[in-house]
Amino acid sequence: MNKSEFLRAIAGETGSTIKDATAFYDAYVKTVYGAMEKNQKIALVGFGTYEAKQKPARTCTNPMTGAKVKVAACKAPAFKFGKAFKDGLNK
Repeated sequence: MNKSEFLRAIAGETGSTIKDATAFYDAYVKTVYGAMEKNQKIALVGFGTYEAKQKPARTCTNPMTGAKVKVAACKAPAFKFGKAFKDGLNK
């Protein structure tokens, strides 16, 4: 399912327009991004948890050349599905 198919499905499920579904989607993404930028965790009970995990600086090896490469510390987005969501898929 791509973004436009997803938006059509949301609009159909909620009885709203694709324009309204797009506005909701944009607000959702902006809100999640803003919270993660501030190192806030978003826990949606029954669905999952968004958070930004801090990754330390490290040295890696380029698999093509074998050269050592220094990778700077960074924040990485992470999402973990909740138990209820996972259990729902495995009924």
